[in-house]
Amino acid sequence: MTNTRLLRFYRPACLALLALLSLTACSTSTIIDEYRVTDASLELGNGEQVVIMGRRHAGEYETEPDFINCIGNKLATKGKLKVMPEQVFLDSFYPWFEPRVAPLKLRRMGRMLEEPLIAERIKALGIRYMIWVNGNTETTEKKGTFSCAIAPGGGGCFGFASWDKASSYEAIIWDLKQLDEKGRVNVETKGSSYLLAVGAPIPFIAQVQGDACDGIGNRLKGFFLKGAPETLPPISTNRALSNQRALSNKRASRESDD
Repeated sequence: MTNTRLLRFYRPACLALLALLSLTACSTSTIIDEYRVTDASLELGNGEQVVIMGRRHAGEYETEPDFINCIGNKLATKGKLKVMPEQVFLDSFYPWFEPRVAPLKLRRMGRMLEEPLIAERIKALGIRYMIWVNGNTETTEKKGTFSCAIAPGGGGCFGFASWDKASSYEAIIWDLKQLDEKGRVNVETKGSSYLLAVGAPIPFIAQVQGDACDGIGNRLKGFFLKGAPETLPPISTNRALSNQRALSNKRASRESDD
């Protein structure tokens, strides 16, 4: 049976599968945990700004720079918050915030600010809050296969593949003026993507990392701006589950110590 006949033979079944996938593909689910020290909005004086940093101290992964930029863009929407780009901050403070020497705990950050050169530069740039983001997005499972071929009577691709992705991130807000922690946001997003090959490959891609950015970015914005959509669930293709639970003070205290 030639490739063209094979495609014609399987076309009805593939069209039915395509219709089914159009209803179920790209499904994502998101869970958000949030902890706040106070319900009051965090203050930002004139000339003060926020910097968002990605944790990259672990050897097995790094928090993606494009994800950090995505959160920064969420916070800086319409210029309501001034956010310093991560790379600009790193260049301004090289090498103190490189992965091997960056302060992982708030107490270590306090000791770093005892250095006059660092403290003066932080003040000159107006860095009031530092938001550390730790986590990544990874592919958890792959299934299926497909292949492509060219024949005298035509050509195309045939097959089916699917893969699952999971995003897990935590953002911690440090107040560099008062040297304390103001809150945390945890987000976990999972989604399934599909690739159906019936002549031409047709992808159904779940925006897992994008949904995680929406969720964590909107919640962080709510720490600074009254009326920000921090209480709304993050946008997702299929459904979003918002579960706001206070993290224990004991855990926050333990994470702040060396």
